[in-house]
Amino acid sequence: MTKTSIFPIVSPPTPEKRPVSDTHHGITRTDDYAWLRAGNWQEMFRDPSLLDTGIRAELEAENAYQSKLMADTVELQKQLFKEMKGRIKEDDSSVPMKDGPYAYGSSFKLGGEQPRYFRMPRDGGAEHILLDGDAEAAGKAYFRLGGVDHSADHARLLWAFDDKGSEFYTLRVRDLADGKELADQIPDTGGSGVWNAGNDGFFYTRLDPNHRPSKVLFHALGDREQSDRLSYEETDPGFFMNVDGTRSNEWIMIGINDHETSEYRLMRADDPFAEPKLVSPREIGLQYELEEGGDIFFILTNADGAKDFKIMTAPAGDPVRANWQELVPHEPGRLILSVIGFRDHMVRLERKEGLPRIVVRDRISGEEHLLSLDEEAFSLGLSGSYEYDTEIMRFSYSSMTTPAQVFDYNMRTRERVLLKTQEVPSGHDADHYVTRRLMAPASDGELVPISLLHHRDTPLDGSAPCLLYGYGSYGITVPAAFNTNWFSLVDRGFVFAIAHVRGGKDKGYGWYDDGKRENKMNTFTD
Repeated sequence: MTKTSIFPIVSPPTPEKRPVSDTHHGITRTDDYAWLRAGNWQEMFRDPSLLDTGIRAELEAENAYQSKLMADTVELQKQLFKEMKGRIKEDDSSVPMKDGPYAYGSSFKLGGEQPRYFRMPRDGGAEHILLDGDAEAAGKAYFRLGGVDHSADHARLLWAFDDKGSEFYTLRVRDLADGKELADQIPDTGGSGVWNAGNDGFFYTRLDPNHRPSKVLFHALGDREQSDRLSYEETDPGFFMNVDGTRSNEWIMIGINDHETSEYRLMRADDPFAEPKLVSPREIGLQYELEEGGDIFFILTNADGAKDFKIMTAPAGDPVRANWQELVPHEPGRLILSVIGFRDHMVRLERKEGLPRIVVRDRISGEEHLLSLDEEAFSLGLSGSYEYDTEIMRFSYSSMTTPAQVFDYNMRTRERVLLKTQEVPSGHDADHYVTRRLMAPASDGELVPISLLHHRDTPLDGSAPCLLYGYGSYGITVPAAFNTNWFSLVDRGFVFAIAHVRGGKDKGYGWYDDGKRENKMNTFTD
């Protein structure tokens, strides 16, 4: 690999100083570069051409400086790009997921940049393209698809797009019989919607000028956007909203949350004009999520001091806090991440000692079992199911050496079926690499998990270079997952390491608490 001992001598841009002072709490602060903060940033999100010419010139000067500074690595950049692109299957596709008479999936075509959404007969057959992202993007300088959701009767497709880069999405509805768009067009949304039980309308979130989803509205097909009914408006600017539906198509759920507090409101999906019913009013620090369970709701919550969360249940008809009953108790150090309910089973994804695991529970007997996995460090994901009344759930698995795999798992028989393994077109032999999980003592004695990846031939005598990566904020956990880009490093003799430092939730919610606010220094010393 090319080594550069000295950076090229390039003069950096020198932005003009235009001092602006302000005083808060008796302290005066002067910012010489406040002019680089665009006052019209909200309008600019919708139309980038409105960016101040002086700011644009400064950004272009910074880009030019970076290009000159990195000029001696141009050939290496090209080589790395070729390697990384060679590991990506450009015409990849998902494993279709069954829903009623069909199975739905997405794919990319060779040379394409946008996904295509398709469906096929449930038990196999020809694919029918429902939405071609490349066709929709044709002729546009920018295009990005948002959420895509078929109606429960499989007659229509609700989809969203952003063609300005503003992240304000427009919702459209496509008739799947003839592939034509209905007249309905809803701008300034959060990028997705949820069908009502009658499949003749949908709920969506409207973004305010600060890009916050502050309203949930219902749109009846054929009505003007101005006639959409306001279901709920969140007036606290510190809270965000989302709207979702259950797989049984019985409930519409409005989730309201900040980083530490949550609240839910419920509506029956067959009564879109009803007033949303409050489940439990927000209390600072109380978090909870709802998951369908037929005549009950499963409730994932940190109530009653359950820092690493527990699972409770409540009757679907009256799920207020007073009716919550404990099902899976709190266990310190075992962080329950998510729950999926099925007619006969409940599945939870949890993390313990820095590693994820999937637990399946029989709803009648209460018996639980873990999915067994062999590697020291790995990543797991629950893909769920379109269907509620099924014995099959889908999950994904990968490690730093094992490409992503998708499995269907029979929760009753415990049979596991491999549906797909990520293809690496330029080739990948997992036996050439080693992944490890180590524990390193921090300055205060805490053991920090580290996920390692290196080539089997790399000497481990201290001579090999190491790229150590860590994040540690917002409770985000960096998974020990497969990433083809890393192999451009490890094939050149690097050891790649992920330090699962405090500030993430790798070892539970306490791991997050110990890496924020007054404990933030732990993230850096780890």
